[in-house]
Amino acid sequence: MAKKKAVRRKKVAAGSTGLSPQQVRDADQSRIGELSSRVEQDGGVVLGAYSDPFGGTPVMVVALPIDRVEPTPYQRDPSEPHVKRLMTVIEKVGRFLDPLVVVHHDDGYWTPNGNHRLQAMKKLGVKTIVGLLLPDEDVAFKILALNTEKAHNVKEKSLETIRMARALAERREGRERDFAFEFEQAPYLTLGAAYEQRKSLSGGAYHPVLRRIDDFLDEPMHKAIKERERRGGKVLKLDDAVANVVDALKGRGLTSPYLKPFVVARVNPIRFSKSTEFDFDEVIDKMTGNAARFNVERVKQEDVAKVGGAVPPDED
Repeated sequence: MAKKKAVRRKKVAAGSTGLSPQQVRDADQSRIGELSSRVEQDGGVVLGAYSDPFGGTPVMVVALPIDRVEPTPYQRDPSEPHVKRLMTVIEKVGRFLDPLVVVHHDDGYWTPNGNHRLQAMKKLGVKTIVGLLLPDEDVAFKILALNTEKAHNVKEKSLETIRMARALAERREGRERDFAFEFEQAPYLTLGAAYEQRKSLSGGAYHPVLRRIDDFLDEPMHKAIKERERRGGKVLKLDDAVANVVDALKGRGLTSPYLKPFVVARVNPIRFSKSTEFDFDEVIDKMTGNAARFNVERVKQEDVAKVGGAVPPDED
């Protein structure tokens, strides 16, 4: 697989892009008229509308009954500690100042980027939520790009991407490569399929090597998902072999949160390779074989200590 070349961003003159303040004020009524009526029918209120200053697309500012708003079904589960922190902040400030991005879906509304804020407001017993309503329902699939309230870890990103992939396969034609922006990285799809089978997988340990050998597939979504499931199964087989080595190292008295990343690095056959093209199956099979032949007797505690700074398995 050829390594992608970085695209150099062209410089633009300051103040040369997008709409003027006067143009932002004028929203395209032909695109929001019907949606405005829908908001009113759903018990909400349209507070205003404008054109996005960058892309010129219409945006509506709405107040919606909070029980009509739900997170997209394929995003990560909310973190209870983060929800509680948001509740505390909202109560102390006495204001909700960060509207959700929402899209209309069926008989309600989905938010792709505000689940923690939504859950915090619901737990506070609030009646109404304020949101930026976009006519384009496909925004619901831009989860990773839109989410700014709590950084995703590898597990969360992986599960979200495979859930999005399954949803896209059900609702439309298209090839996996067409959704590269939505999925962000191909390894998240493979790891997502693996995480569906093993929630305790330490995906962060395998993510670096997968970034070098895994790429988006030029296959229809339903076929691509089958391939992701196959690749995810191979990662789980590798994980079993690595786990056996980790257990053996622990049996010799070696202790470190970096044992798994240490083993993965040691069995990685392309660790020092400068090549940019690799076969997924060939690399994973070699890693699995190397793990099966791993000599734990040659490992010293100071060897493991040198790995400090890598991603510990439990940070997933």
